[in-house]
Amino acid sequence: MFYFLSKAIDFVAMPLSIVFFLLLYSLLARKRKGRKSAAIMAVVLLYLISNTFLVNSALNWWESKPVNMSDLKVTYDVGVLLSGGLMDANHPAEDHAVLGKRGDRVLQTYLLYKAGKIKKILITGSSSSELMLDGKGETRQAADLMVQWGVPAGDILFEEKARNTRENAMFSSIILKKRFPAGKYLLITSAFHMRRSAGCFAKVGIHAATFPADFYGGYYSLRLQDFLVPSPDAIAGFSMLWHEWIGNIVYKLVGYT
Repeated sequence: MFYFLSKAIDFVAMPLSIVFFLLLYSLLARKRKGRKSAAIMAVVLLYLISNTFLVNSALNWWESKPVNMSDLKVTYDVGVLLSGGLMDANHPAEDHAVLGKRGDRVLQTYLLYKAGKIKKILITGSSSSELMLDGKGETRQAADLMVQWGVPAGDILFEEKARNTRENAMFSSIILKKRFPAGKYLLITSAFHMRRSAGCFAKVGIHAATFPADFYGGYYSLRLQDFLVPSPDAIAGFSMLWHEWIGNIVYKLVGYT
């Protein structure tokens, strides 16, 4: 129930959905003043969420800060890799894996393993039933890729029931507490998603160190056009960030973090 409710809230509360509803109201409202106000609000909101400077600043503020591997002074028993966008399941290729938009998580996990920072890798998350039946769920594809890179298959574990971050934490904790009690854990996920992920794992008794990956904020010198010209990439970045903010609020309200 929570899963489907969260998806509904996600749709209604998305920035472009709000812009759409405001524009729709501006067309249907009877009072001219109300129509004008709604139209102005829609335009202002659309400009704000398409402004590269503002969105980049918000991302830099929210995302967990980068961690250098040299700063990890201990070896962790398990690196917990959260799935979701790791692999491109829609790619027509059949004989090789294709990284998805969150594929940097896979690369960073591999680099951590090769650097001796983690002993085992636990990949958590589910895919569609069709992909799972075909053995092409993203957890398996990510594992196959790391095996090709030289990670022993026996060092990769799977949790393949979780559909959201709460379930990632719940189901992973069962495996970790059973197989690696009192172990040291390193949580690996996107920088924008790390706060909610770490909160969920802490809530179920897994107090893991964190290694953020897959950064979206930029620390480059901004150009004049970044302040003035609307950008579709900025809209995509803010929509992702807004989704995460809504998720954090909902998770706190229901006691998941």
